[in-house]
Amino acid sequence: MIETGGLIRSLSGRRAARNFHNFVINEIGHAIVTGTFPIGSVLASDAVMMERYGVSRTVLREALKTLEAKGLVEARPKVGTRVSPRSRWNFFDPQVLTWHFDAAPDAELYDSLFRVREALEGPMILLATRHRTAEHVRLLKYWCHQMETAGDSVEQYGLACLEVHGVIAESSRDPLLRSILGVVELTLALALTRDRAMSAEAYRKEASATFIALTAAIEGGRAEEAASLYEAIRRLDRRQAV
Repeated sequence: MIETGGLIRSLSGRRAARNFHNFVINEIGHAIVTGTFPIGSVLASDAVMMERYGVSRTVLREALKTLEAKGLVEARPKVGTRVSPRSRWNFFDPQVLTWHFDAAPDAELYDSLFRVREALEGPMILLATRHRTAEHVRLLKYWCHQMETAGDSVEQYGLACLEVHGVIAESSRDPLLRSILGVVELTLALALTRDRAMSAEAYRKEASATFIALTAAIEGGRAEEAASLYEAIRRLDRRQAV
């Protein structure tokens, strides 16, 4: 399982400590999503895979079970482990989303990501203006400051921005809304690594200013203003990302 923020950290080249189970999941999952192991293909035998990744049969099979739970593969008797159609993939799984960062650009997927954000962030921001506490506001201001002072550090800025999204989700008091953080992280990573609508520096500056204004609107309980500002952030991300 990849932690939220893992994709943002990887943008600066930071590698997580090696864990054989997670290593195999990541290697095979990444290969499937990026097309190295095509949909419908049957993975190599256990012996070949064990040698390729340098792991035991137990580690390999546990990794394949995890990938099967994510919908990426299906084990069939006398056939082997086959790569599943994309329609079966769990696109709300943060790890599956992370692997798409290195996949070929997919306009349909990007449209879907932003549709999900729009559908869920609207109700979330309205709930946040109603249920936010002083602690939520303090955290929002702290992480906005971290965004402002990140300088050229994509990692510091991205992680701080992701924390802001997380605090807003928590302040809504709806536990299911945190499930979109994986979607937010992928769209944010795309926006941070592209120079489309504006330069990376200009993008970060405008987004930071908008988040600061959003924090003030949440603190003041101004629901319509907060919703409008959140929509502005989403439009900014989309223009920069795709």
